Amino acid sequence: MTYLTKEEHGTLEVVPHVELEKYLGKWYEIAHLPFRFEDGCTDITATYSLSKDGNVSVLNECLKDGKLKQAKGKAKVVDKNTGAKLKVTFFWPFSADYWIISLGENYDYAVVGSPSRKYLWILSRTPQMDDKLFSQLVESAKSKGFNVENLIKTSHKR
Repeated sequence: MTYLTKEEHGTLEVVPHVELEKYLGKWYEIAHLPFRFEDGCTDITATYSLSKDGNVSVLNECLKDGKLKQAKGKAKVVDKNTGAKLKVTFFWPFSADYWIISLGENYDYAVVGSPSRKYLWILSRTPQMDDKLFSQLVESAKSKGFNVENLIKTSHKR
């Protein structure tokens, strides 16, 4: 797969404001672009909690071959103006951009991507999402330069 350079697709716009306290908690993945950690996974969730140092603890979980698979990481808000740009580290010293590009008014859904357009996640507070809302979020991501044709819907069985 070929990714456009930043110059070819422009700057990725993020939401104007994120209240971190409202964003914390459990999110269910509804769909994602291919990502090695999630290959063969179902029931994918991400749980965010505030750590003592003021950063965010991240716990990603999924079921793979009937077994629970976990990845623990840390996130740090890098854009204090919006709170929508974070750097996430699972395997130090490697970190990744985690930019919130769409967010429900009541923090009931979120769309997170990377400025490279290589990574994209559609998240919900519940394991299912209304089809109309899902379609709107996919179209919005497409308009921002994400290759949504490769989007993988996440199955939630438990």
